[in-house]
Amino acid sequence: MTVADYAFYAFASVTVVAGLLVTMSRNPVHSVLWLILAFLSSAGLFVLLGAEFVAMLLIIVYVGAVAVLFLFVVMMLDIDFAELKGEFVKYMPLGLLIGVVLLMQLSLGIGAWVQADGAMGLRQAVAPDAAQVENTRAIGLLIYDKYLLLFQLSGLILLVAMIGAILLTLRHRKDVKRQNVLQQMWRDPAKAMELKDVKPGQGL
Repeated sequence: MTVADYAFYAFASVTVVAGLLVTMSRNPVHSVLWLILAFLSSAGLFVLLGAEFVAMLLIIVYVGAVAVLFLFVVMMLDIDFAELKGEFVKYMPLGLLIGVVLLMQLSLGIGAWVQADGAMGLRQAVAPDAAQVENTRAIGLLIYDKYLLLFQLSGLILLVAMIGAILLTLRHRKDVKRQNVLQQMWRDPAKAMELKDVKPGQGL
């Protein structure tokens, strides 16, 4: 066995154990920390596969942003985890049934999967030669050179979806005070402020 084989088994074992401890830990903060460890181990597996860009993306986005956000939310919010666990136990039979159905569907799909003739040739025709171009540069050539228009259109679609989600969830309630910046900037000081001559010993 080579060093890469030992590294693979080490990263894979840590990923599996950390994934189990994410769901089994009693303390939610510990669960988030185990989740960060699972992300880091998965990034190591991606490095062994030669996907350095995906590994760095996993560390920067998921560990640096998502997992840390989970950690801050769990630590700052006062959540009654005992009540949540009670609800979890109540719906456990339904969840187990759904999990078994999903596992059966995955096993059927993997068992019936057959690679089409010429699939590897089609994949290699799209991507640059891995022996001549490194992984990150190959992704950059595909996204920002060959498929630039499709990449920009997909980003535009996501932008429109984000704006639509904001507009659909935006509600202007009359019983909630909101800050109107333009109204504050355009206000007339003569109308907004009134001077009172308060004499000594008297109130307003």
